[in-house]
Amino acid sequence: MNRTMITATNTLGQLQKQMDVIGDNIANVETTGFKRREATFTDLLVQQMDNQPDAAEEVGRLTPEGIRQGTGAKLGQIQMIMTQGTIKTTDRALDTAFTKEGLFYRIQVQTKAGYETQYTRDGAFYLSPLSDNETILVTSSGNPVLDENNEPVIITGQAADYTISETGTLVVNKEDGSQQTINLGVSLVNNLQFLEQKGGNLLGLPAGIDAEGVFTDLNGNLRNQISVQSGALELSNVDLSKEMTDLLTAQRSYQFQTRSISLADQMMGLINGIR
Repeated sequence: MNRTMITATNTLGQLQKQMDVIGDNIANVETTGFKRREATFTDLLVQQMDNQPDAAEEVGRLTPEGIRQGTGAKLGQIQMIMTQGTIKTTDRALDTAFTKEGLFYRIQVQTKAGYETQYTRDGAFYLSPLSDNETILVTSSGNPVLDENNEPVIITGQAADYTISETGTLVVNKEDGSQQTINLGVSLVNNLQFLEQKGGNLLGLPAGIDAEGVFTDLNGNLRNQISVQSGALELSNVDLSKEMTDLLTAQRSYQFQTRSISLADQMMGLINGIR
C-alpha cells in the first residue's frame, strides 16, 4: 500500500465519524432541548524533508521550511454548540423552557451501577402516581426530576393546579387550599468538553469525572441566575439547511478520498504490468 492509499484511508474513517455526527443532528431536529454537535478536523503527523541546506535562502519565508507530506486528517474535537433554541409556546402548566444558555435540569436515571444524576434541557414534565396520595414529577421517559437537594420531586395530596416560576420553583395549589413549594434542581455547566450523550436526550459525565468541577448547582442565592419560561418548550438549535450543506460537503470529501484510492490502485497496476 502506497502513501496515497494510507492518507486516504486514514481520512475516510474520520469523515465517516463526521457524517455520523451530522446524521445525529438531523435525526434530532425536532427533539426538545437538543443541542447540536459540530466536528472539527486537525492534521495527523507529517513527515518533513529539509531540502534547503542554506538557511540564508529561506529568510522571509512565510510557509514552513522544507517539504511536508501529511498522512491524513483526524477529528480534533466534537463540540456541543450551546446556542439558545427557539421557544415554542404550549400553554401547558408543566412545560418549561430555559431562556439562558448553559442551564440544565438534574434527572435521576437508573443504570446497571445504580442511580445516577444526568442532565437535560428538555423541560416537558409529567406526573406519575406513586400511591393514592402521592405523585412524582418525571420526564417523558419516566425518569424522576430532582429537586435542589437531589431528591425526587414528590407531590402529596390532591393538586388543583401547578405553576413554575422564573427561578424554577414549582408551586402546587391543592384542592384543600394548602400549597406545596418545591425548588427544581437546576445546574449551570462550566466545562462543556466533559459532557457526553447518554441517550434519551440526556447528558452525563464519563466515569471518574467529578460533577463539582463541571457543573455548579444553582441553589440558595444562586437561583437568581435561573431563567425559566413556563408554558413553553425550547426547540433544538439544529439548522436543517446548514446540516444538509455540511453533509453534502462531507460526502463529497469522502468521494474524493475513495477516488484517490482508486487512482493509486490503477497506478500500482500499471507499474506491476511493466515487463
